[in-house]
Amino acid sequence: MMSRRAHPSMKERVEAVQSKLQNHHIKQNIIKGKVVIQNHGQSGPGKSASVQIYSSTTVDPSTGKGKLSAKAYLKHGKSKEHEGTKTRTYKIKLHVKPDFGIPGAFLMKNQHKHKFFLESVTLEILDNQIIYFDCRSWVYPFQKTKSERLFFSSKSYLPNHTPRALVELRKLELASLRGDGKQERKEWDRIYDYDYYNDICNPDEGQEHIRPVLGGSELHPYPRRVRTGHPPSNTEPSTKSRTETINLDIYVPPDERFSPKKLSEFISNSIQATVHFIITEAESLFKLDSSSVESFDEIHDMFSSKRSKAVEGKAKDKLKGKVKEKLKKLVPDVLFKEITYAGKEDLVKFPLPQIITENELAWRNDEEFGRQMLAGTNPARIQCLEVFPPEGRNGGSTIDASHIEHSLDGLTLRQAMNEWRILILDHHAYLMPYLSKININGICAYASRTLFFLRNDATLKPLAIELSLPGSSSSEDTEVSRVFLPANQGTEAALWQLAKAHVAANDSAYHQLVSHWLHTHAVVEPFIIATRRQLSVMHPINWLLRPHFKDTMHINALARSILINSRGILEKTLFSGEISMELSSELYKEWRFDEQALPADLVKRGLALEDPDNPNNPTGVQLLFDDYPYAADGLDIWHAIKTWVTDFCSLFYKDDSSVNSDVEIQAWWSEIQNVGHGDKRNETWWYKMTTLSDLTEALTTLIWITSGLHASVNFGQYAYSGCPLNRPMLCRKFIPEEGTEQFAEFLRDPDKYYLNMLPGRFEMSLGIALTEVLSKHTSDEVYLGQRPLLECSDNRVQQKFKKFNEHLQEIEKKIIQRNKDPEFKNRSGPAKIPYELLYPDTSSVGSKWGITGKGIPNSISI
Repeated sequence: MMSRRAHPSMKERVEAVQSKLQNHHIKQNIIKGKVVIQNHGQSGPGKSASVQIYSSTTVDPSTGKGKLSAKAYLKHGKSKEHEGTKTRTYKIKLHVKPDFGIPGAFLMKNQHKHKFFLESVTLEILDNQIIYFDCRSWVYPFQKTKSERLFFSSKSYLPNHTPRALVELRKLELASLRGDGKQERKEWDRIYDYDYYNDICNPDEGQEHIRPVLGGSELHPYPRRVRTGHPPSNTEPSTKSRTETINLDIYVPPDERFSPKKLSEFISNSIQATVHFIITEAESLFKLDSSSVESFDEIHDMFSSKRSKAVEGKAKDKLKGKVKEKLKKLVPDVLFKEITYAGKEDLVKFPLPQIITENELAWRNDEEFGRQMLAGTNPARIQCLEVFPPEGRNGGSTIDASHIEHSLDGLTLRQAMNEWRILILDHHAYLMPYLSKININGICAYASRTLFFLRNDATLKPLAIELSLPGSSSSEDTEVSRVFLPANQGTEAALWQLAKAHVAANDSAYHQLVSHWLHTHAVVEPFIIATRRQLSVMHPINWLLRPHFKDTMHINALARSILINSRGILEKTLFSGEISMELSSELYKEWRFDEQALPADLVKRGLALEDPDNPNNPTGVQLLFDDYPYAADGLDIWHAIKTWVTDFCSLFYKDDSSVNSDVEIQAWWSEIQNVGHGDKRNETWWYKMTTLSDLTEALTTLIWITSGLHASVNFGQYAYSGCPLNRPMLCRKFIPEEGTEQFAEFLRDPDKYYLNMLPGRFEMSLGIALTEVLSKHTSDEVYLGQRPLLECSDNRVQQKFKKFNEHLQEIEKKIIQRNKDPEFKNRSGPAKIPYELLYPDTSSVGSKWGITGKGIPNSISI
């Protein structure tokens, strides 16, 4: 007889329930998360997109990578709009085993037919701890990319500190960004590789469109750009043909592109600058041929409502129609729909440039002429004169002591030289070999030297201008020079005004081609490419540099299509014309990265002395005179950047050996020298990158270039160059010689001769529109000292960054005080333009945009 089974005890029942719960928990351990996607007018990905997370602490022995969760699909998205940006947030649940550990990366698979912009992902783990992923990247359909997208959390690691579960993923991600260098680029390719400047001309259009390839040769060295098309051949660099004169849909890696909003805004803002360029019929519609303006009032009318009468009625409607028709061919349909068409406004009405707002005759003033060398749009070319007379390629200058010694405020020439009181703006040696090529087709250019005297009040008094041309003999070494001296009235004063215009034309071309384009845009691009290829997104230096590279690659690509290309806007507006980029290449031969550090640049130009041991002077240099607005404000900004960089690096690098052992940093620096700036690979001035000091100095210089230096040479353009009377970009007449028919013409009406010497109406209008567009801040601008703190989960970094922001706010107060101080005459000058180009404007967050004349954006984005 079978015994009856006893009922389980209460204890046994509780244990059984607990066991079931435990087993259920093992199967159903859940990590919750949120996925934020920007809405750009297309339907969200929804269930067609999935997420899988990788552990950063538990390795899957079968793959050598972190354990991988099950997939979670995007469901039940909720939309909202904040400051003009529409987003959709999806909640997700990811099932993992209890030993999964802490998430460190995730895979996103997009099986939708459209790309989408992934803004961020947050995961919630034990004790309400949040793991944040700062994504901000386009995710393309899997059917195009054939791979899922990998994202890492916002926690930074040096390579040798990477959690073991993420080591292999870190290597694979970097390898994917480098590519194999073979395939043609497609829109969805996230591949960074180098190429020469072989895409700025179109030889298929004829001989007049051929330009030399820049980069890869001793004759024409140049920084590399990102490769955008077919893979390079194994032979010497060759010119590539472009299918269109302008291509606004040019390839750059997806994460480097403008947001749709910014690209729409950029195109809308640029219609004024490109309308004449895109539509040749615009010349006749606007009646803007190459004839001269007839009066000073006519130039002033360009900035008034009177100018709008140039196009009325059907002619204006016809022009708008043609603009739309051309734009539709140049940009994708989706983008065209988003463009806020600028034709709603007057296409030829410009705001009044500051140089003539308060004092419409300030452009004639000699003190203002000198002030702009210290506080204008090109303040880093002037230097102290070390030898008198100035030396040049073909011997000394023809400026004699007798020309200037009576203008030295009681000093002898020797005394003035000994006190570092003679300064020079030199546009002579580099221009002389090119003048024969330049002075054709109605262009009349000299190579110039301009001497200034530094007065006791720190203003610059012009002393003499020397204008030189190649001699008539067959020898390339002969020059013909003329010296012009300041005068207040009569014929000599009129000739002096003509000479200043030629100097301004020299300086304008150097500013656009070298100070602005070469020394910021072009030289930085190789650093961006190397950063993407060699520094993981987990690397702290990648995080540090990220905001300073925003949009630069895209604006550079657009510049190659619109601005610096053959028959582009710069060739049409600058006196250097077709040899503009060749001239830029020639001046790249003089470029040194270490001398782009502001203190080193000032010492090199003799405008500061080294002062390394002064505890009260953290910049390490002492200015020759305090009232040098660009240098004074710039050194404050430099010090703030260097302090922030030093503080940041000290959190990750404990000593020199930690820099030496960082394999990614070493590969990054090697690639910058040997590939990105490969034509400079043998220079001895490169930092060795063996010490923490090398790293902080290099990073400070790079961030200064992208922020302070670019702001100082870019955002003041319209204030000064927007008025062609102040800074003409080319001259169409030489200064007449006595006894000639031209001199008689000049004597009959000096003002008319001056106006006839300026660019024609078409070039003048195009130049004004160009400087207006380049001077505008965009609505999504992010300024120095600003970045979302969610990007970094390290509280130590956030505290250091807060200190950086506070440092910049203190600098703002100092700049305001300097501008108010009547002792600092160069802070505003006769034109009454306060120097604010290096005013950080840390309080602006997309609210102040347009032509503000102040604010330091983080990056070279225009």
